[in-house]
Amino acid sequence: MSSIRYEKDSAGIAQVIFDRTDGSANIMDQVFIDEYSALAAKLVKDDIAGVIYRSTKKMFFAGGDLNMFAKAQPEDAAELFAMSEKMKAAMRAIETLGVPVVAAINGAAMGGGFELCLASHHRVALRRGVSVGLPEVTLGLLPGGGGVTRLVRMLGLQAAMPYLTQGTTLSAEKAHAAGLINELVDDSDALLAAAQAWIAANPAGSDAVTQPWDRKGYRMPGGAVNSPALAGMIAMAPSVMRKQTRGRLPAPEAILSAMVEGAQVDFDTASRIESRYLTELATGRVSKNLINTFWTQMNQVKAGVGRPAGVSPRQFKRVAILGAGMMGAGIAWACASRGVACVLKDLSLEAAEKGKAYSAALLDKQIARGRSDEAKKAAVLALIATSDDYTELADCDLVIEAVFENRELKAQVTAAVEAVLPATALFASNTSTLPITGLAAASQRPAQFIGLHFFSPVDKMPLVEIIVGEQTSQQSLAEAYDFVQQIGKTPIIVNDSRGFYTSRVFGTFTAEGMAMVEEGIAPASVENGAYLAGFPVGPLAVSDEVTLTLQDKVRQQTVADLTAAGQPLPELVGSAVLDKLLAAGRAGKSTGGAFYDYPEGGKKRLWPGLAELFPVAAEPALIDDIQDRLLYIQAIETLRCRDEGVLITTRDANIGSIMGIGYPAWTGGTLQFINYVGSAAFVARTDQLAERYGARFTVPDSLRALAANNSPLLD
Repeated sequence: MSSIRYEKDSAGIAQVIFDRTDGSANIMDQVFIDEYSALAAKLVKDDIAGVIYRSTKKMFFAGGDLNMFAKAQPEDAAELFAMSEKMKAAMRAIETLGVPVVAAINGAAMGGGFELCLASHHRVALRRGVSVGLPEVTLGLLPGGGGVTRLVRMLGLQAAMPYLTQGTTLSAEKAHAAGLINELVDDSDALLAAAQAWIAANPAGSDAVTQPWDRKGYRMPGGAVNSPALAGMIAMAPSVMRKQTRGRLPAPEAILSAMVEGAQVDFDTASRIESRYLTELATGRVSKNLINTFWTQMNQVKAGVGRPAGVSPRQFKRVAILGAGMMGAGIAWACASRGVACVLKDLSLEAAEKGKAYSAALLDKQIARGRSDEAKKAAVLALIATSDDYTELADCDLVIEAVFENRELKAQVTAAVEAVLPATALFASNTSTLPITGLAAASQRPAQFIGLHFFSPVDKMPLVEIIVGEQTSQQSLAEAYDFVQQIGKTPIIVNDSRGFYTSRVFGTFTAEGMAMVEEGIAPASVENGAYLAGFPVGPLAVSDEVTLTLQDKVRQQTVADLTAAGQPLPELVGSAVLDKLLAAGRAGKSTGGAFYDYPEGGKKRLWPGLAELFPVAAEPALIDDIQDRLLYIQAIETLRCRDEGVLITTRDANIGSIMGIGYPAWTGGTLQFINYVGSAAFVARTDQLAERYGARFTVPDSLRALAANNSPLLD
């Protein structure tokens, strides 16, 4: 066997050792399923005292074969269903042998790997380095190896829900507290010894070798589906779920259905229900989007696929941050919370200390929630120095400039800090729109000048957009990539341009929202359309967050730069709405409100004055058009970035759009969305939108060429 080894020890215990020979992790693919089924048949016939599941890998078991699920099509449904049933039949055969079955968990047990553990009678794990969970929902799937059926019977409907519908992952300690792991030990020797001891103490025929749900008189924890204790929760659950998914993510709803339906029938019937829902999800298109982006492409980013080869890894020891405003303060937190020392520099020590106070406030929140303590707070804050003097930055090996979006100011601080920096220091600008090549003109070492665009709020946003200027060296790019990963962020790489990738595409989202308001579409309809499409925040609300003042400054700078260069101006979509609101003194949330009012102690609400400034048309807008305008305009702009060489890979486009600017996760990202729709259907729809709403919806010729054969976008 290439995935499993079977060794029978002197006590008659069958040690089932997961040891995939052609990979670093154990996965539940077709080979494993076939071998495990053969093993089950052997164990049924063999005279054994018990079974121990072990692993030779650092990770106990990684889970299902996502490549298989990514390729599954509707025509593969019968085969996929049969495969799921075959695996579960083997698990069930071993589970009901009448001998003790123990999982000895030495590392992470995820998805199908944890389902194997749940099919055991006892689970013992290392106290450190172990995590368990059923994260399938995050990839558009459900735990189809008995995870839904067993966990509901083990914990009850309500208690099982977060582990199944949210994909919650637990450390060994937390899993033990939740009853998902029965015993914890400190080392590998103790792990095997504990498994053997439990088998010796619970021999064949004892109550412990029969699962609770297989015993006569079993009652589901928390009550049956029709019990008064659960009736109200079950009645409300679908509406609560739909509020979370917007109807765009089928997996949580399918899991909820499998849970409730399965809880009303016997184990084997519940298991088949689970397999049917898994088959439906796996052959659907949303799971393909999520697997492609959040598994395949995200793992490529983590593995440094985009990082220039041949450059030695670099660890940064002390980072200078110029500007202690909201962004600078957030970057200081990002460094210090990951153990990287930094110095926060501003015009005054008072301003710098105010920036440091941001980290103190975050730590206080963690302490209040039991996630930190005073000692950890002191350790983190000790890593943030404050200063108003450039000479105190002389030992920094990286500078991140985070001052206002003003080219002259950025040039001044660049020259001032470079005068004291060591020759090997890397310089990064946190600009969100200004071209890096232009900013590097103020530098004495443009090869070491790069863009690191963080997103606000930095403590919550996981993405950093690395912008490569015309003179940025490959070594600087590699080192910037190292730094982003060093502080636990996700890097994407783009080439230099105005607005780069994320800001440029994000601008089309807010502009399109304003364009709809200008056309007479009710602001509430615009926001609701965005909500139904799956955006976390509507274009009008997010405009308030970033402020209309900033959008106006970006617009003015763009016009000035393009005019000076003799280049044509782009269509300034939504400008009339921007101008009217600014003229009315409505500049954004930080100044009291723009599209929304923000009553003290209450929820935000659309400003009543919008109706007077922008009368609503008599004929209501098509809700499908509102949703598609917001989805398609960003995908089209991404295509333009791709054609212009701003984007290097579809991977960076997809990850950047979801993690940086809130493009709906169900799409898999802006370019994956085009593949989801199909290039031919996408072009047909954009032609329709262009005819109705303007030439900005016209797709580039590159996509039209692909659409002729309905070919997908590839790198």
